[in-house]
Amino acid sequence: MENTNKYTKLFLSLLFDAVGMLSFVIPGIGEFSDVIWAPISGWLMTQLYKGKIGRTAGVITFVEELMPGIDIIPTFTITWFYTYVLNKERLEQAVHN
Repeated sequence: MENTNKYTKLFLSLLFDAVGMLSFVIPGIGEFSDVIWAPISGWLMTQLYKGKIGRTAGVITFVEELMPGIDIIPTFTITWFYTYVLNKERLEQAVHN
């Protein structure tokens, strides 16, 4: 996933966030499925976003998926936004200053 372009990463991020939110759809099974999805999502995050950002977001995603009721947070999409929008603006500002 390292050479994946940013729009493919956006699609995958939206997809992985949707998978994480599926536990709200299936009553009774939801929290059990989070125990399985949490380590998978943490690993996927580290594969999709390399370096310090990926490792940090991987831990956050893992914890977020294990915590009951906060699966609605789109961690993958927030990481994409941070990586390709906010971080890009900071880089551009640093170059121009």
